[in-house]
Amino acid sequence: MITFNPFRAIRPRQEHAQDVASRPYDVLDSKEAKDEAEGIPNSFLRVIKPEIDLPDNVSPYSDEVYQQGKKTFLDMQDKGVLIKESSPSFYVYRLTMDGRSQTGLVGCCHFEEYFEGKIKKHELTRTAKENDRVKHVETLEANAEPVFFSYRGQQQIDSIVERITQGERTYDFIAEDGIRHELWTCSDTQTNVDISSAFQRVDALYVADGHHRTAAAARVGQNLKEKNPAHTGDEEYNFFMAVLFPDDQLKIFDYNRVVKDLNGLTSDAFLELLANDFDLQKDEFSAIKPSSMREFAMYLSGQWYRLSPKESIRSQNPVQDLDVTLLSDKILQPILDIGDLRKSERIDFVGGIRGLNELSRRVDSGDMAVAFALYPVSMDQLLAIADAGEIMPPKTTWFEPKLRSGLFVHSIKR
Repeated sequence: MITFNPFRAIRPRQEHAQDVASRPYDVLDSKEAKDEAEGIPNSFLRVIKPEIDLPDNVSPYSDEVYQQGKKTFLDMQDKGVLIKESSPSFYVYRLTMDGRSQTGLVGCCHFEEYFEGKIKKHELTRTAKENDRVKHVETLEANAEPVFFSYRGQQQIDSIVERITQGERTYDFIAEDGIRHELWTCSDTQTNVDISSAFQRVDALYVADGHHRTAAAARVGQNLKEKNPAHTGDEEYNFFMAVLFPDDQLKIFDYNRVVKDLNGLTSDAFLELLANDFDLQKDEFSAIKPSSMREFAMYLSGQWYRLSPKESIRSQNPVQDLDVTLLSDKILQPILDIGDLRKSERIDFVGGIRGLNELSRRVDSGDMAVAFALYPVSMDQLLAIADAGEIMPPKTTWFEPKLRSGLFVHSIKR
């Protein structure tokens, strides 16, 4: 049984929506954010990455930065760029990329269900990143960005969503990256009751993207609960904003690896060691994209190779059965001496949305010595791992399209 409630969103007026909407805080660094927001005074990047409006020598984790974000957020409301809904609403949010659409419901989940395990995760979080988002939420007194959850699709919910999308759109625009964003507002009381009731029959939600924001929102809820002797569980701080998508509409892209050096080996010696466990096939003309699980592509010294394990390796453990685990167990750790992927400075990760050319570019530039392309994880694998209470290796899933930030904000105060 999942709690999912409508809320009074703070959101842009229709004429400001496209300028306000920005990419999420964690997909670009401060310089990229500053460049992207240049000439766009109402870009929501000024709220979620407020260091871009301060001198370059200011730490992004200083109190000054969080206060700058709050000032900008309040100024946008004072100027009427952002408005607050008069009544609680759900929202239907559709993103369309390369002809493929995914349609989710925007509402609020309860923080205690994260601690209870009803909201399931598949990645570990880093304390420093959690602390950053906790401070951001507490200073802003709002969840500025939604988290991206999935659930096992249900026909009843699909039907409600379909009915809402027959109505008038609140927003409809194409962002500079070519992704279309459509939003419908649902303030009808009975429909909102139906949505909440339908999710009470959903067993679990799954964090797809936004593990740090989810953990931070839960910590804020817990902190405020402990500080309130009259806590009832209905206060606005108990809830945090999420977009919920049915699992059958989502697509996970590959998340590839590039390594700085060959651990002292020559290319020929490295290939000889690989040949102990893998069959290697060259492609003289073009990049190789893995076509199935248990197939890897590798770029080394200007040459693409297809790698296939010589032995059929299957495991009953869903994490051990992942290709990223096989890559680590057979190549990264024993040959290249890369153990902890979270701490090693010799490895980097490249989202598959950037294409195979980005892998060869990193190697050809001399920045990296070898690149590995993987077949993407499936939603079934992700759900199985989360259901088993297991954790994926870092940088295993890359979801596209990304949610835009600034289209809706949840205040944690009444």
